[in-house]
Amino acid sequence: MDTANPTPWTTLVDAEALAAVLGPDGPVLVDCCFQLADPAAGEAAWRAARLPGARYAHLDRDLSDHSRAAAEGRHPLPEEAGFRRFVAGLGIDPDRQVVAYDAGDGAMAAARFWWLLKLLGHRAVAVLDGGFARWSALRLPLERTPPPARTEAAAGAYPGHFDRAAIADHAEVQARLQEAPGWLLDARGPERFRGEVEPIDPVAGHIPGARNRPFTANLVDGRFRAPEELRAEFQALLAGRRPDEVVLGCGSGVTACHNLLAMEHAGLPGARVHAASWSGWIADPARPVATAPGPVSGPG
Repeated sequence: MDTANPTPWTTLVDAEALAAVLGPDGPVLVDCCFQLADPAAGEAAWRAARLPGARYAHLDRDLSDHSRAAAEGRHPLPEEAGFRRFVAGLGIDPDRQVVAYDAGDGAMAAARFWWLLKLLGHRAVAVLDGGFARWSALRLPLERTPPPARTEAAAGAYPGHFDRAAIADHAEVQARLQEAPGWLLDARGPERFRGEVEPIDPVAGHIPGARNRPFTANLVDGRFRAPEELRAEFQALLAGRRPDEVVLGCGSGVTACHNLLAMEHAGLPGARVHAASWSGWIADPARPVATAPGPVSGPG
């Protein structure tokens, strides 16, 4: 662990705490800003202004592998060897603290990067609470000079392997469809979950038996809510289940990671992500779809 931060951050870090340890021996910073409507916008924003020394991770190019089949969802997991090379190119080794951020709340796609690095076995990785928006609002240092070139080709590969046991596949989800609700949580908005609207995927609705936990319910004013509040709400949804019995999904395996981060922040570690999620599930028309309203958890 770097000497500037001997106690690793493993879920969230405040902007003030991060600002105090910036420097050559401080954490590796990774900008994950991304917009679904304009996939080039996040990287362009990073080039214009970023936290000092931050490298960039693109959701489509670096954190997904779009050469994979539709059954893997809209954001298929990246190919392991390529992702290990990418991580090494960011200057990350197993003992280095890493902090990921995106424009604000961590949902697009800092939590995704956090989860992928955890899959490789990296412990000291956290998400910047409030992201670039709060950092900027506090007038903390920004870098506006041209960013360094990508170097992963010469950096070798991160020495880890994806923990496949932390990933739930379609077969497991199919086998658990008859279980009582509480084992599968869907991070999409309530209208999409209920099937009233579907602006992205070709089929509306949700996996039968899922409960709705919109990732936005984890937040207040763009920051994560208090651990005790989150813990009470997730425990109510889990209906007595242990966290490691729970599967988290969303539209494509991105915002599901936000619920995973919220659960770990709340002291409920061990849930697994349905990586292909809804977009992968509906790739097979034989799989069942539900559109009836389901329970929604959130403040109030």
